[in-house]
Amino acid sequence: MKDLTKYRNIGIFAHVDAGKTTTTERILKLTGKIHKIGEVHDGASTMDFMEQEAERGITIQSAATTCFWKDHQFNVIDTPGHVDFTIEVYRSLKVLDGGVGVFCGSGGVEPQSETNWRYANDSGVSRIIYVNKLDRIGADFYRVVNQVKNVLGAHPLVMVLPIGTESDFVGVVDLLTRKAHIWDESGQPENFKIEDVPADMVDKVEEYRAALIESAVEQDDEVMEAYLEGKEPDLETIRRCIRKGTINLSFFPTYCGSSFKNKGLQLILDAVVDYLPNPLDVKPLPEVDEEGNETGKFAIIDPSAPLRALAFKIMDDKFGALTFTRIYSGTIKKGDTVLNSFTGKTERVGRMVEMHADDRNEIDTAQAGDIVAIVGLKNVQTGHTLCDEKNPATLEPMVFPDPVISIAVAPKDKANAEKLANAIGKMVAEDPSFRVETDTETNETILKGMGELHLDIKIDILKRTHKVEVEVGAPQVAYRETITKPVSDSYTHKKQSGGSGQFAKIDYTIEPGEPGSGFVFESTVVGGNVPKEYIPAVDKGFKTSVDRGPLAGYPCLDFKVTLTDGGFHAVDSSAIAFEIAAKAAYRQSMPKAGPQILEPMMKLDVFAPEEKIGDVIGDLNRRRGMIQGQEPTPGGVRVKAEAPLSAMFGYIGDLRTMTSGRGQFSMEFSHYSPCPKNVSDDVIAKAKAREEAMRK
Repeated sequence: MKDLTKYRNIGIFAHVDAGKTTTTERILKLTGKIHKIGEVHDGASTMDFMEQEAERGITIQSAATTCFWKDHQFNVIDTPGHVDFTIEVYRSLKVLDGGVGVFCGSGGVEPQSETNWRYANDSGVSRIIYVNKLDRIGADFYRVVNQVKNVLGAHPLVMVLPIGTESDFVGVVDLLTRKAHIWDESGQPENFKIEDVPADMVDKVEEYRAALIESAVEQDDEVMEAYLEGKEPDLETIRRCIRKGTINLSFFPTYCGSSFKNKGLQLILDAVVDYLPNPLDVKPLPEVDEEGNETGKFAIIDPSAPLRALAFKIMDDKFGALTFTRIYSGTIKKGDTVLNSFTGKTERVGRMVEMHADDRNEIDTAQAGDIVAIVGLKNVQTGHTLCDEKNPATLEPMVFPDPVISIAVAPKDKANAEKLANAIGKMVAEDPSFRVETDTETNETILKGMGELHLDIKIDILKRTHKVEVEVGAPQVAYRETITKPVSDSYTHKKQSGGSGQFAKIDYTIEPGEPGSGFVFESTVVGGNVPKEYIPAVDKGFKTSVDRGPLAGYPCLDFKVTLTDGGFHAVDSSAIAFEIAAKAAYRQSMPKAGPQILEPMMKLDVFAPEEKIGDVIGDLNRRRGMIQGQEPTPGGVRVKAEAPLSAMFGYIGDLRTMTSGRGQFSMEFSHYSPCPKNVSDDVIAKAKAREEAMRK
């Protein structure tokens, strides 16, 4: 049985271009997993193994690998930083125990950093902060530390101070040991020496060290009492206090370095061992019932307990279908039969592997605390629980956001049609934020995703990985509809002309709901005018109608239906009659309730050179953008804004033109907002034109 105290399940996450994948490459080199370091900029990175990742220099899928440091096993997941692939970060954080948040020394806390930090907070993941790229022009460790405090609202526990900065960055001072770690310029991570603190840094080191110890001792009353009496605790006690505070999220040990130059990473690895939790330190995952409510039982980290494992990623690679799985309780052996509690069907574990990017090492047994890939599972999807047949359970599932953008694709010929269906089936299984629908009237296949880059990559995968030739339509916005005023109404469904009849009468109120409430149904019927057994049918009739709004046929959001009264016939009433009545009532009353079109608003973070910022803001205003703030940064200005998605297609090209290639931006969904009348009229007119074209 493995020693779980020697396990670290960690993720590496950050904003795009902060250096996550390069950091992971350096970690693999230091831990002896690879012998030649791959560089992201030349497309040779070990963790970025998809063709699209190697070409674009970004991480799209979360690559998993296992390595070792000081007798500890690290299961490391490298996650994407681009906002279109945030789902990969989210689902990785759900199964990790700790993380390393990488921040750029010059860029600081960037928009995706905030999103990832929020996800990590929601998942209760303990973190170490690593301020990378201190060799870059404009790098400032102390500025980034302040941004972590002010922007993220976090407590960075500074563990090291940089020696020099930009081109003069040579190493770090370890505050606990009061020793300087100085690397030479060979680029080899092991080529460093340990010296005394530089004379001009002694005062600053003592200042930061005192703050570090004061924060640490607050984690233990006895240690703090002794400290206040003038007794400084020994290093082992301080480290124990830091570990406790890190695991309970009181603070985040903060380091710095340059991954590209191989400076500072040994201290990060030591910190993972010293401060991040092992599987036994983390709160056990709750079990839930069919409705998703907690049962009061937990998946205890115990290899001898009944099996509880969560499938968190499906991937089809050159070796076949892989199901990445975190085992929370129990043990899985090669050849075992396990139950998928979501489908109620059993699956046979053919083979299990530990992954190293796209290579694998076969294993016979995996236990609580392990992250492994299982080969050959047939009907398992992301978020499904694998458990013991004789002792079934379901773990808290994953919830994924709805897509905000869609495109239509069609196979170029019959030969590609079958290949398209097979390829899309695999791609949907791999990525829960990627959805596919078939328009039954036009016979088009509609791909839905989280952004332009997301769908661009999917088309690329279709063509290159699956060899499917498709015609691609223009991007479409996922509009929604809602209502603005209440309506009280009545509807009677009556069909009594011979034979068995149908009768249902409902009195109801339709009214606007709270933003984000979706569809809400309530019954206030008293007495027996609508028998209780028919009320769920009324709910179902309205609920199944909300996918088609009254103005342009888009799904309807945020309204409430209250069933107030009604009538029935002892012979002719039935559940189906009340369901039909509710559907007709929806069509009758929604146009009277002040319907309006909603459009997705996006949160923007734009960086541009200072001399171009006027052009950039003017352009955002023309796109109906609302400027929410500006912040000077090294080399330019950062603009925060909101703008409608419909106005942002192709923005990156326009931004680069305006800024001579120096502008950057990121965008993520914020909320739905009412459209201006001219936009709403255009959306409705296009919807009517589509319907008329289909009738011909």
